[in-house]
Parts: sequence; structure tokens; C-alpha cells
Amino acid sequence: MKILIVGSGGREHALAWKIKQSSKVEELFIAPGNPGTAKLGTNISITKTEEIIDWLKENEVDLVLIGPDNYLADGIVDEIQKMEIAVFGPTKDASEIEWSKSFAKQFMQEEGIPTARFKVFNSFEEANKYIETQNFPLVIKASGLALGKGVIIAQTFEEAKKTLEEIMTTKIFGDAGDEVVIEEFLVGKEISTHAFCDGENVSMFPASQDHKTIFEGDKGPNTGGMGTIAPVPWVTEEHMKAIENQIVRPTINALKKRGRPFKGVLFPGIMITESGPKVIEFNARFGDPETESYMRILKTDLVDILLTCVDGKLNEQKIEWENFSACTVMCASGGYPGSYEKGKVIGGLDNLEKDVVVFHAGTKEINGEIVTNGGRVLGISAIGSDLNEALSKAYGSIEKVSFDGMQFRKDIGAKSI
Repeated sequence: MKILIVGSGGREHALAWKIKQSSKVEELFIAPGNPGTAKLGTNISITKTEEIIDWLKENEVDLVLIGPDNYLADGIVDEIQKMEIAVFGPTKDASEIEWSKSFAKQFMQEEGIPTARFKVFNSFEEANKYIETQNFPLVIKASGLALGKGVIIAQTFEEAKKTLEEIMTTKIFGDAGDEVVIEEFLVGKEISTHAFCDGENVSMFPASQDHKTIFEGDKGPNTGGMGTIAPVPWVTEEHMKAIENQIVRPTINALKKRGRPFKGVLFPGIMITESGPKVIEFNARFGDPETESYMRILKTDLVDILLTCVDGKLNEQKIEWENFSACTVMCASGGYPGSYEKGKVIGGLDNLEKDVVVFHAGTKEINGEIVTNGGRVLGISAIGSDLNEALSKAYGSIEKVSFDGMQFRKDIGAKSI
């Protein structure tokens, strides 16, 4: 088979790493890819939806896998389906549960899917008037796509007002902030859950846990994710059954009923509260950096799973996961998630411990050297018989990797040990 992966980050490197292990793969292309994916397949230096469609018209492939959310919002899956090429990922209509938080919240309210109480606003004045009547903390979200950074927890009225001004007036997230969702702050433990979906059937991944803020102890501004563990030791089978039966299956059934069948990976961020699991937000694709950990413990051939989802035959596919732990620690540029410099030379990538894989997230090759080219630069991913062992290997390897200004959280997984 010839397969195209769309995207350039750590998630796409991890997916390429896993797909490359399949005996079914003849050629692997990544658009645009990164220096890590270049070692696994052929990078194609195109990024726009139209460029990818044009490339597919000129090059024969058997399967396309879409990584980032912005392509789904662009409707790239719809365009590829018209070409009668197998494509893994939801259509524009199905993925609206990610690219419009206001749609997702109203959908959950109508379908009885547990989530936080909320209000939607497209006027700064109305939103500001509303927060004057609320208790704090409050969660304020840009409704559109904001690279994982459009969620702010406001501790005070002053902080909430400033946040609304930044999102709706200053437009720090661009058009994503034309509309905001303001919701109650949920108390509990947050996890990431994923499910393969074929429009009707679902298969749950083990639970994972992202660490979203930049600093230890869950302090500082949100990032695209500073590290993950999978599975999560304290998450029980009962938790996972409740998430599947109260959230994932009702969502897939409701989308199908509405004429928006969802084929791909459904990724609800979940808060485990005293009254049960509640949806924080929906994502319509593989998580990043969750995927970097998941691909380390997925036992079944990923290509087989992707094809059965596309064909609507997921119920015929047995999916197995390894009985060990995985973690991924992200190394980020100094200054991230604010402004940062690029082009810092990265050293130590060939000097890693056993069972450790480095997934490139924001790198570039210049004159034979790998340099930084993004906020999140590398994902140091390790496996072990338990979480302690995996974390020990990952942090042991991080000590050998270096670039000017490198920052990383030292407490990934600590809450679960």
C-alpha cells in the first residue's frame, strides 16, 4: 500500500513510526513532515489543503491519514472522498464538534451528554455583563481552533474581563475568538480518552493524561501539551465503561442520526468528577502529545485499524494494547507558549537509552544539523513495565538532549504515581 500522512508534528511522526512497522506498507509519504518522518518515508513540502488535493490527483495512494484539526475544518476529508480515495478522518460536518466549541456544547446539551454548564456569547458587552453575576473560577474558551491554547481559567472577575478583552477585542486567537463559551469550572481529575470510530462502532483506547500548562504543578498558561502518560494507573474499568456508554457511543449515535457519521478518532477530554465523567471538550482527531505515548503501546497493526474504520467494519477488527506503560515528555523552546526563537542547534539525539524514541515536533534540518523550529520541539517517549520505569527512562534520556533555552516539565506523571 501507498499511504499519505498529512501533518508535520510529533503526532504525525508517531503515526508514521507505527505505520512503518506494518507489512502492508509499500511507500509512505508525509506532507509536509519533519526531519523525524524523513527517516521513515518521503516528505513532501506542501501544506495547504488545495496543494494536497492537487498532489493526490498526480500521485496514486491507497490511504490518507489526516493529523491536524485545521485540515478537518477545511473539509479536506470531503474533498478526498470525492476522489474515491480511502481517507481516515471525519468530514467537515462531523468534525464541527471540535472546530466549533459552541456547536459542541449545544450538541451535548441537546443529546444529554454530561458536560459543564455554559453560555455562548458573540458580544464582548454581553459576555462581560454575564461574568459580573458568576462565581469564580470560570472557564473561558475561544469557540474556534486555537492550537490548543484557547482555554483560560479565570480566577477573578478582573482576570475574566481581561481574558474576554484579549480574546474578543484584541483577537489574540484571531477569528477563533469571534465567539466565546463561558462555563462552570469542573472540579475533579482530567484525562484524555480516545476511540476509533467507523461511523457506528467504537473501540476505546486506554486512558491517557496530558499535562497542559507550561510549569510544574499545573501552573502557568496552557500549551499544546507538555507530556502524557498512558495508561493512567488510577483510571478503572468502571470509569472507562461509563465514558464509553454515557459519552462516546451517544455522541457517535447522535452524529449519525444528524447525518454527520463520524469516521476517525473521537477524542473527548474528560473530567472525572464526584458525579461521574463529564466532557471538557471534544477533539476530532488523534491527540498530540497523547499519540506519541499511544503508539508505543498499540499492539495491533495500525493500518488494519484505519482501513476497517474507513470501511465501516471496525466490529470485525480485534484491537490489542501492550501490557506496559508509556510516557512522553515534551522539550520546548525557551519562552514558549509566548514568543520564542528558532534555529537553536539540538544535540544528543543519537545518545538515548533503550526503549526511548524521540518524536520530532518542531524541528528543521539545516546543513546536516537538526535545529529548533517550533514551540514544542521534541517528544521524548519511553516505555516500561510500569509508569515509574517509563518515566525514569524518559528523564534519563532528556539529560542527554540539549538546545539553548530548552525547557520541560519535571513532573509528568507524578500525580499518578
